[in-house]
Amino acid sequence: MLIPKLFTSMIVFFITFTQLSAEKLNKTHALSLGSAPKYDSGFSQLDYVNVNAPKGGKVLRHAIGSFNSFNPFIIKGKPAAGIGLLYESLTTTLPDDDLSDYGLIAELITVPEDLTWVEFKLNKSARFHDGSAITPEDVIYSYNTLLKFGRPHYRYYYTNVASVKKTGALSVRFFLKPGSNRELPQILGQIPVISKKWWSKRNFTKTTLEIPLGSGPYKIKIFEPGRYVTYERVLDYWGKNLPINRGRYNFNEVRFDYYKDQSIAMEAFKAGEYDFRIENSSKRWATAYNFPARKTGRVIIHEQPHGNPAGMQGFVFNLRRSKFLDPALREAIGYAFDFEWSNKNLFYSQYKRTRSFFQNSELAAEGLPSAKELKLLEPFRGKIDKRVFTQSYAPPKTEGKGRIRKNLKVAQKILNRAGWKVDKMRLINPKTKKPLEIEFLLSQPDFERIVLPFIHNLKRLGIKSTVRTVDSSQYTNRLRDFDFDVVIFTFAQSNSPGNEQRGYWSSNAAKMKGSNNVAGVADQSIDSLIDSLIRSRNRQDLITASNALDRVLQWKHIVVPHWHISSFRLARWDKFGLPEYPPAHAPGFWSWWIDPKKNTDLPVMIKGSR
Repeated sequence: MLIPKLFTSMIVFFITFTQLSAEKLNKTHALSLGSAPKYDSGFSQLDYVNVNAPKGGKVLRHAIGSFNSFNPFIIKGKPAAGIGLLYESLTTTLPDDDLSDYGLIAELITVPEDLTWVEFKLNKSARFHDGSAITPEDVIYSYNTLLKFGRPHYRYYYTNVASVKKTGALSVRFFLKPGSNRELPQILGQIPVISKKWWSKRNFTKTTLEIPLGSGPYKIKIFEPGRYVTYERVLDYWGKNLPINRGRYNFNEVRFDYYKDQSIAMEAFKAGEYDFRIENSSKRWATAYNFPARKTGRVIIHEQPHGNPAGMQGFVFNLRRSKFLDPALREAIGYAFDFEWSNKNLFYSQYKRTRSFFQNSELAAEGLPSAKELKLLEPFRGKIDKRVFTQSYAPPKTEGKGRIRKNLKVAQKILNRAGWKVDKMRLINPKTKKPLEIEFLLSQPDFERIVLPFIHNLKRLGIKSTVRTVDSSQYTNRLRDFDFDVVIFTFAQSNSPGNEQRGYWSSNAAKMKGSNNVAGVADQSIDSLIDSLIRSRNRQDLITASNALDRVLQWKHIVVPHWHISSFRLARWDKFGLPEYPPAHAPGFWSWWIDPKKNTDLPVMIKGSR
């Protein structure tokens, strides 16, 4: 799974440099996790793009719910789909090199060997859409504004920054605190740069539907709040000839139309009301694409394999609710989820069970702890589940036949040992003496078919459960305020975890509204393991620290793990031209183009498919 460049960071363990100055300053066009960036300083284009792709045409996309803001940097409001097309950062990741960040607004990055600072030299051609130059003052303003008023994760990302200073007409330097981790220069490169002149005259802490001043390949053309937003290509975009952008951003217009839910959106796709979708439902993928346009080849579907870490999606317990503080209860509840039955009967056997918070990567804990892991874990013996040291975690399994009596017996034994008792068919909390009740909060009706069998099994344990499906705005607000019992959430991961782990699991994040610590984890052992991960000096140290953290999270039972798939499920109307080889880590949509001949025929094709 990919992470959006405005809201997450790709983490660095060691930095590859392409040039060494007389002062032993490391200067580079890209920061990398590997032995070298995929593309050297002289590259002219990305490997997977068609630099001769025609520009033009209009693409229709879809979004779910509504939107009420063009400010994606704060926790208030619901940002419009595609808003990231307006904003650019100092550096950017590429869909075919997820271990590196390449210069975008910054054309050169300098870091001393002692890692006491990082300096970005800006491209003198970098411009906002009004033609004004992007300056060091804009970078400094962006950093300070995001740190003070932005989403909570910015404060975690920039914790080890001491100060920032303009060092030249086009240069800005960030001074780092002693002992800073080597991910920090790359994280700072991903700062979205906003216009000081434009934003300083407005209240950054509020939502806005005033079209903001950006610097990216697109700008907003027209919109209707909550219904649609259309972006138009910036013809004089300053970065269109950069090697990282050649052959990309080929559409003249991109419009996002909003639908109430995915079922309605699917019907709209079948009717030709938008052009492309990434399918996230196994049921729809198996059953909903047998409509006439698909059968005649006017709609094309295919699966595109990828090697991205899957992270962890699951039913997440809110540990801020006292009823979920008992880990025995959380473990027992996990035995009532019959993944094997769901996979066979609901998912058409398309998925694999997730067991790790770093699933589908070498960062996932397997087997027993290594000697290096034990050095990190030993200080917490007696404070963390003892099975961390003696067992390899695996979620409960069933035969997939819908009969889970054996699993429920195991769950009952776990509950009995912890003092939970069943009275009149209700599971009684040993501390409050009250029956346990659970509400599953959902934002998409699609998940009801998965939750309802789970609720049926929980009833056999004496647990009364209900499901509540709300609209996207209410769901966003309740999630931000941690007003829920159990939600479905995805803890996305990259191949290089780091500071974002504080946002997921740290004690400080647990207290901060709008943070990604949805579960409310507040455990000093985990805080310490996160620090070890962030301080990793090389790849092997990072793997060790990630494995150790993974083990503790697994045995804490803060989620009932879901499932994952190692491919993108893509569906498109046949109006596009595509590069011969897609990038390794994304569908590569922004390297597609409108095929003029196909686009000419499309209205007739759509009419015939209705």
